Amino acid sequence: MTRLATFNVLHGARAHDGVVDLDRYQEAVASLDADVLALQEVDRGQPRSHGGDLAALAAQALGAREHRFAASRHGTAGAWTRHPTRQGPAYGIALVSRLPVLAWGEVRLPGRAPVRRAGRWRFDEPRTALTAVLDAPGGPVGVVATHLSVVRGRNERQARALARVAAALPGPRVLLGDLNRRAGDALAEWHALADVPTYPADAPRVQIDHVLADRPLRVLAARSTDTGISDHRALVVDVAWEPALP
Repeated sequence: MTRLATFNVLHGARAHDGVVDLDRYQEAVASLDADVLALQEVDRGQPRSHGGDLAALAAQALGAREHRFAASRHGTAGAWTRHPTRQGPAYGIALVSRLPVLAWGEVRLPGRAPVRRAGRWRFDEPRTALTAVLDAPGGPVGVVATHLSVVRGRNERQARALARVAAALPGPRVLLGDLNRRAGDALAEWHALADVPTYPADAPRVQIDHVLADRPLRVLAARSTDTGISDHRALVVDVAWEPALP
């Protein structure tokens, strides 16, 4: 059995007051007991999250041997820069794994041009995806972790790009992340491993956080959980790397 999870962590903040406590953040992550965890809205070196490296702290909380962070924005919150430093403040996504990682990858997703929202032209947040080939029980598994745009047409293009990225990985393949959507047409051939609402955390009504697979897998358990941080619930799925029974 392998436990997969995805969690939009809101840079470790509580939704109701915005307070970040890094010990509480690590406790929230540890409570998931995930073997493979995708994280969104992850800070590195940001004053608002006390300079913490949230990806590394998550790996530490889970006792995970592998983790990778991918920046979508550089600089400090509210003062993003086009001239990043490699280890400077940043914000993005992460993938954490207790399983050995055979290969890592990072892909920029389409859609950086300005969009019109609420009557104003704004730059949408750049989006990226992390890929990993895991040495899982039974053989290699391809994993894609991401956080897609809230802009509908752009979101659809990014979902199609993800499907192409995943096709280059060994199977079975799983896709984890905050997709800001239902799985939809672009991922119509993928199988949802959980059907539970994840947002908002206090009274979830919709599922925008997903664990998908490119084939039916045997799901042993699935749940969303309010960890006490973030405006999202974490989505946790226990799978066996074997086909689901018909």
